[in-house]
Amino acid sequence: MMNDREEPLVRMTINGAEVTLLGTAHVSRASADKVRELLAGSDYDAVAVELCPSRYNAIVDPDSLARMDLFRVVREGKVPMVTASLALGAYQQRLADQFGIEPGAEMRAAIASARESSLPVLLIDREVGVTLKRVYRNVAWWRRFAMISGLVASVFSREAVGEEEIERLKEGDILETTFAQFAEQARDLYGPLIEERDRYMAARLVDEIRSNGYRRVLAVVGAGHLKGIRARLPEVDPASAADEVAGLETLPPPSRWPRVLPWVVVALVLAGFLFGFRRGADIGWSMVADWVLINGGLSALGALVAAAHPLTVVTAFLAAPLTSLNPTVGAGMVTAAVEISLRRPQVGDFGRLRADTTHPRGWWRNRVARVLLVFVFSTLGSAIGTYVAGFRIFDRLVGG
Repeated sequence: MMNDREEPLVRMTINGAEVTLLGTAHVSRASADKVRELLAGSDYDAVAVELCPSRYNAIVDPDSLARMDLFRVVREGKVPMVTASLALGAYQQRLADQFGIEPGAEMRAAIASARESSLPVLLIDREVGVTLKRVYRNVAWWRRFAMISGLVASVFSREAVGEEEIERLKEGDILETTFAQFAEQARDLYGPLIEERDRYMAARLVDEIRSNGYRRVLAVVGAGHLKGIRARLPEVDPASAADEVAGLETLPPPSRWPRVLPWVVVALVLAGFLFGFRRGADIGWSMVADWVLINGGLSALGALVAAAHPLTVVTAFLAAPLTSLNPTVGAGMVTAAVEISLRRPQVGDFGRLRADTTHPRGWWRNRVARVLLVFVFSTLGSAIGTYVAGFRIFDRLVGG
């Protein structure tokens, strides 16, 4: 390994192909300059970048969000993932604003230089949505709230990035920086977030070389991944590289209890109603009133916090008590659909989505982002209301 302008560079021979690994600092202009220098002065036949298809499209086609089908996002349950992606992008933009650089400048430089030289661009990183899902499913349920809270805090915090975060950024990427405080303390988070991606990118490089016969490849990756990829590359069997990639893209099966628990809660609530009415109509109707007022009220409160249309707030109040008795349909799906119908986002809202979500107020000002907030907050309110109302019903049975 040798240092050049403080940009770590590794050259290896893998299956007869020369692979140059350039470790970049995501907050350094020198990284972008080094990418241009290498591509201008060497005869590479492919350029690999630490990007997945969705992150690549965000760079080369920034207007792709304007073509997003919001109804489809809601219907297919993709709101949490879209919201998380926007939150990560907002955090990245905040960092870029602080340092006065363009987000992903070194990746943009690699793509632009490759295009100028008519070289293929290889996207070797795992899809960000898959990584987030594997991270989420790999940690205990009680730690997921801390992760989500940390992501939200990174968006709404207006504090300047501290020295510790700056040092992380010099070696990692946006995912690692956002979750670094958790990854350092927990193996279950470090695995899918960092180690698996090292394996994935090494396997992707080997598979691309085997499939396309590349002889000289420049791979632009975050400096924090350099050591892991370097160690993994010689271990990858070209014949099984594609299988390893596929395996790392597979989502682990969700835990059984999150799927079973909502139905158990529904069964207990309905049983509570039944016992209540058997003991007296007054007790039974009091339980129903508790269920409607608490569940519907908290869901409506969530919609109100999201600055939803008044009719959406009313819909949350009416829908949550019913959707909570049918786990296949969430309150957020109903409220988001109503909000879209009442305040249909304009083309400009989609076009400004990334810019607006870099500021806390923008999430409420932009109609697309506000739909996402309506979904999240009304769902959260209904979920809390389900358990609060359930305990209230239990108390009435015990106390009655």
